[in-house]
Amino acid sequence: MNPISLFFLAMAMSTDAFAAAVAKGSALHKPRFSQALRTGVIFGAIEAITPLIGWLLGRAASSFVESWDHWIAFTLLLLLGAHMIYNGLQADHEEEEKASHHSFFMLATTAVATSIDALAVGVGLAFINVNILVAAAAIGVATTVMVTAGTLLGRVLGTLAGRRAEMAGGVVLILIGATILYEHLSAA
Repeated sequence: MNPISLFFLAMAMSTDAFAAAVAKGSALHKPRFSQALRTGVIFGAIEAITPLIGWLLGRAASSFVESWDHWIAFTLLLLLGAHMIYNGLQADHEEEEKASHHSFFMLATTAVATSIDALAVGVGLAFINVNILVAAAAIGVATTVMVTAGTLLGRVLGTLAGRRAEMAGGVVLILIGATILYEHLSAA
């Protein structure tokens, strides 16, 4: 895989994580750069690991992973998005009710949900001549940068829109999941 293709692959793999990070940033009470970077590192690490797992699975059982990846991503994103919408509907006290940080579990769950496509890409990479470690590192770095920026962008949007931004973020997560599902079902 040439460097230009690798760059576009890494950017494509990080776009859904970026959208989720905007939603996560909007749900926080004035996230600092350190929180945004923490979110970016968690997403980036998971996004780098999943193509490696996919690559290993591709060697063993590619048809199973490819046939279920879109359903797994859709379900996780639907649940996380619904949870964010529910939280957005619960409180009128925008600033008092916003969390100061997201738990590792919540961030990791969101990162796994948005990295299911990277798992499928890893499966595909198992069948071509590519250095999977370089590809996974590029995906991880791109995701870290995009998610850090997305979290900080979410801060601005969250300050302007309040709880509506958290609900909108939940809708975005659901739409990402629905898009993943639609793309896989329409391609079949």
